[in-house]
Amino acid sequence: MFEARRIKHCRVCGASVTYRVPADDNRDRAICNECGEIHYENPINVVGTVPVWNGQVLLCRRNIEPRKGFWTLPAGFLEMGESSADGALRETDEEAGARIELEGLFTVLNVVRAGQIHLFYRARMLGPELNPGPETIEAQLFHEHDVPWDQIAFRTVKHTLELYFADRRRGSYAVHAGDIA
Repeated sequence: MFEARRIKHCRVCGASVTYRVPADDNRDRAICNECGEIHYENPINVVGTVPVWNGQVLLCRRNIEPRKGFWTLPAGFLEMGESSADGALRETDEEAGARIELEGLFTVLNVVRAGQIHLFYRARMLGPELNPGPETIEAQLFHEHDVPWDQIAFRTVKHTLELYFADRRRGSYAVHAGDIA
């Protein structure tokens, strides 16, 4: 079971919190010792795309930790005030400078141990031009047989790529959901 226990002080009054089960609840929550505010901790959403141009998939080589120097799909944390689709578009622009059109949700992967949910959309690139941002060393298009599989940064990305290529060979795309241990 995931145990965050990250909150130490109340976001309302600044007093210390204690983790305990509130009345009418079923799990420990951070509860302010002064004002009684209950603070809920929920999974973080990571959003991204599987951008494709002429049969090639776009990957970005990370210029930040974790996994600096490894390849990933363009993705990142969803920001407040944006939809998952808007966040995926933004992350693709920020990390690769690619112009894309979303083609639908593709994978929903739970990373329970990290308290994250990763959502990847299929995307059609509107041109081959790339302009990577500061979080990316380089962005490059890969045919399936050229993907640097042993240098993929995250299991969610590798699983999404495997599903993408399998669906492409099958000739139809599904929405895939699962857990990454």
